[in-house]
Amino acid sequence: MSERTATPRRTSGGEPAKRSLTGRLQDTLSTAAEEHRANAGPASQRGSRARRAASGRQPRRARLRLTRVDPWSVMKTSFLLSVAFGVVTFVAIFMVWSVLGAAGVWESINSAVASIVEGDSGNSTFDVTDYVGMSRVLGFTLLVSVVDVILITAIATLTAFLYNLAAALLGGIEVTLAEDEK
Repeated sequence: MSERTATPRRTSGGEPAKRSLTGRLQDTLSTAAEEHRANAGPASQRGSRARRAASGRQPRRARLRLTRVDPWSVMKTSFLLSVAFGVVTFVAIFMVWSVLGAAGVWESINSAVASIVEGDSGNSTFDVTDYVGMSRVLGFTLLVSVVDVILITAIATLTAFLYNLAAALLGGIEVTLAEDEK
């Protein structure tokens, strides 16, 4: 996120709030101590605190703008994810081909082709695994996975550059973040 878009917090008088680290730590610790005392007290005090919290303070919200995406980090992340996708694809194809072989699909295809082409003579030399054998399919899958890794990485990096150009012209994506309500 760019420092240009960060707006300093303002006090009620309109001046930027510039407090020291010790002052902020003391405020945080005193707030935590008050919450601890309120939670440790009797049930009647807890009820009044819950009513006060429900009617009082709203959750804080911050409007932020995403003005730049680092292309190098996008490239590293997309490369890692595309390699993982390639490995998953390779393993999935291996599993499917192994299940099809164990189920006897290739033998039934061979017998169906032999009965159609040569009738009942049974002396067919056709074997479907010569054309779509596991080694050929896994080799093709590996080739496609490598090409996918290169393409996905390049496209994601190019997209990061294009987003940075568009954000420079249009200001980027604006996001509103809010605290959880307790």
